[in-house]
Amino acid sequence: MSHHPHSSAEALPAITPDSLQTELLSVAGIRCAACIQLIEFRVSQLPGVDSFRINPISQKAQLRWHASQISLKKIVQAIIDLGYAAFPANQSLSEYQAKEKKLALWRLFVAGFAMMQVMMYAFPAYLVPVPSLDGDLTPDLDRLLKIASLIITIPVISFSSIPFFKGAWRDLKHRHIGMDVPVALGILLSFVASCWATFSGGAVYFDSVIMFVFLLLGARFIEDGVKRKTSAALSVLTQIHPTLAQKILSYPSRERMYECRADEIVVGDYLLVPPGEQIPCDGVVVEGNSACDEALMTGEAYPVNKSPGSKLIAGSVNLHSALVVQAERVGSQTQLASLIAMMESATLEKPRLVQLADKHASRFLMVILIVALLAGIVWWTIAPDRALWIAVSVIVVTCPCALSLATPGVMSAAIGQLAKFGMLVTRGSAIENLANVTHIVFDKTGTLTFGKLKVLQLDFPFVHDAKKIASYKNLIALMANMSLHPVSKAIADYLTATQAQQIVGEEGDKHLTELTGNPKVENHVEHSGSGIEIHANGRIYRLGQLNYVKELNASTWVIPSAYANKTVTVFGDEEQILACFVLEDKLRDEAVTAIAELQKMGKKIVLLSGDRQEVVADIAAQCHISDYHAGLSPAQKHQYIQELQAQAAVVAMVGDGMNDGPALSLANVSVAMGQGAPISQTRSDCLLMSNRLSDLSFSLKLSNQSFSLIRQNLGWALLYNVIAIPAAVMGYLEPWHAALGMSLSSLLVVLNGLRVLTMRPPDYDLPMS
Repeated sequence: MSHHPHSSAEALPAITPDSLQTELLSVAGIRCAACIQLIEFRVSQLPGVDSFRINPISQKAQLRWHASQISLKKIVQAIIDLGYAAFPANQSLSEYQAKEKKLALWRLFVAGFAMMQVMMYAFPAYLVPVPSLDGDLTPDLDRLLKIASLIITIPVISFSSIPFFKGAWRDLKHRHIGMDVPVALGILLSFVASCWATFSGGAVYFDSVIMFVFLLLGARFIEDGVKRKTSAALSVLTQIHPTLAQKILSYPSRERMYECRADEIVVGDYLLVPPGEQIPCDGVVVEGNSACDEALMTGEAYPVNKSPGSKLIAGSVNLHSALVVQAERVGSQTQLASLIAMMESATLEKPRLVQLADKHASRFLMVILIVALLAGIVWWTIAPDRALWIAVSVIVVTCPCALSLATPGVMSAAIGQLAKFGMLVTRGSAIENLANVTHIVFDKTGTLTFGKLKVLQLDFPFVHDAKKIASYKNLIALMANMSLHPVSKAIADYLTATQAQQIVGEEGDKHLTELTGNPKVENHVEHSGSGIEIHANGRIYRLGQLNYVKELNASTWVIPSAYANKTVTVFGDEEQILACFVLEDKLRDEAVTAIAELQKMGKKIVLLSGDRQEVVADIAAQCHISDYHAGLSPAQKHQYIQELQAQAAVVAMVGDGMNDGPALSLANVSVAMGQGAPISQTRSDCLLMSNRLSDLSFSLKLSNQSFSLIRQNLGWALLYNVIAIPAAVMGYLEPWHAALGMSLSSLLVVLNGLRVLTMRPPDYDLPMS
């Protein structure tokens, strides 16, 4: 990553000779898929560049390079040499974009003004018979009108058309055929031929040239506006990225403080976060009590209380009183930065249809130039005066603007719209896969249920000594805190609360230490989906599912029938079951309606859980799920999804927690709940940040609509070319007809893609629960 001059020496990572650097760049001046192909190809060819990918909508590029082989300055210079502008992504492009927009408006104004003027001089030639047919338009007057049209066209050629000429020259210089090549060729040929006809006799097309330029510039201006709109939709997370922080230089005193940029914070810094301000980095509270709004990062709908020792997430908002925070993860290492990076990375990925279209864009242009040349040669033998204009019409009408615009706008708009309503897409292929899903597999705990289990009862069936019970509670609390599983978290919270109630004050703390001691933990391991095992004080203990603990001690103890519909977790050693926790989870409020909605859409719903049969059957009955399986290990969930895929099913897996990792990684599209374990999030294509299952059904609808629009756009672009090319070759289209047709086809696919932005969940106006 790039480093800033104000960062301390300790903040700078050591750059080894083989260190791989990453950077996000903004690349300006991109017009089409061919531009992206050229830049990506040339930069990727540079020695030392590991990867380089450009997002066509946000015009951001992800760059990875070896610092020992090439510098960032040389890479940026290579992009500039291609005729584009490049900046570090953390620098504001507003000034550059404002300047470019102003210049584009002036080019459009000059072309529009010239178009209105030239029509006055071209009008008589269209209505009055030409002199060769004994009309009223005298040769002198005819030439005067042509010269006037030529003079008016010169500013359009020398100013308004410059972007097309620059782009074409850049492409030809690098032996690459881009969209600007046929456009510039059409403009130049039409203008030169019209200049020749002005002095030697014959028809001129200055009005067609100007109209062509005006329509193209107008279409590009509208496209740029659309890109800004869809790019804004993608800024759901980047808008909340904290930029400033108050650093304490002399903690615990606050005598020396100064305001710094968030990217200047280094691990270990002490920061003051006043109420109402954003947390600038991931860290831990060292002083103060407050509450934070973490809704966008974790999906937690309510403020989360914070006290000394509490973890804080960058981007969350401190609500009540000032906090002193010590930085633990900064810059690109924070959870917020990871989410932003995943979302931006998703927009760089392209569905298979798009990859196919992009792959053949340059070849298509080359074929069109050959077709235009052949059409010109054939028409030269038929009607020499029409040959040039027909060749120009073929070149202009088939510019693959519509083809290159068919997908990027839809993809970016869809990803931005999904993020706006609770679903963060981390891989671009998820849009296509969600559109084709046939089966949706749900985990139970934390997915259909809230995952916030509550301990209803704690029994020690074979232990009656108060000191031993206190000791075991302390050991269980220690084990529970080693895991992120919802059951472990519930047990840890319960034991913390009950011990605090039973033992108060210094005397109580002293008494607890005497009872429990400090267990010496020699080793611990978590078996995903089963439980935790530790070696402490020379003994082996397990906390988890009954069968898992029974493997250790061969106990004959069974779960009492009174707990049939409850989640039960047990604690035991090598000899017997020592403790039994009875827990209960609550079904999500919208789970029943969301499942019904998905079933109405024709999706097959499956429930896979590691919990007991009775508990899973109860949840399945409430949600009207007929296909459910209980007591499954992570490997069994993985195998079940494999079997579905072997039957040609396209599977979406929705899960939460560590035991869902293998299944999530195998599914065609994986969705992790927003409050889920980090490992499940990193293996997922989507994060359901809102934690609302109703947003899942909306995501499927939007994905279906998006992919339908992509197919429509590609279909229209192909249909347009199939009709337009023969029409141009046969002489039915004038150059200005071709310009109008090309511009309108491009605008059609852009506006069609914007329909994604009109989609809203049915309960959009309702508050998020």
